[in-house]
Amino acid sequence: MRLFPFPDDLIALQHEWTAAYRLLAGRPRLGTAALRRRLIELSCRINVHPYWEGSGWSTAGRVELRRAAEAAAGLGGAGRGGADRAVGGGFAETGSQVGSR
Repeated sequence: MRLFPFPDDLIALQHEWTAAYRLLAGRPRLGTAALRRRLIELSCRINVHPYWEGSGWSTAGRVELRRAAEAAAGLGGAGRGGADRAVGGGFAETGSQVGSR
């Protein structure tokens, strides 16, 4: 039984957030303004998603959302440490054009 049945669009937003975070972690000094803006935008969209109206926002819910996004992306429990270490092209897979701004 899933305690947090997240909608696909919310999982996709979290996946985009994680991918943007990975890119930002990989280049902490140069060209970070666009990535930081993207993280803020995605955080806002995640936080105001209609899902939270029905279930209520909780820290546990956000943790489970992150895990669900990792599982959907095939990261299978890489966790936050995996997101910090795995720097690469995951963000480009989402179709976002942050790097070109």
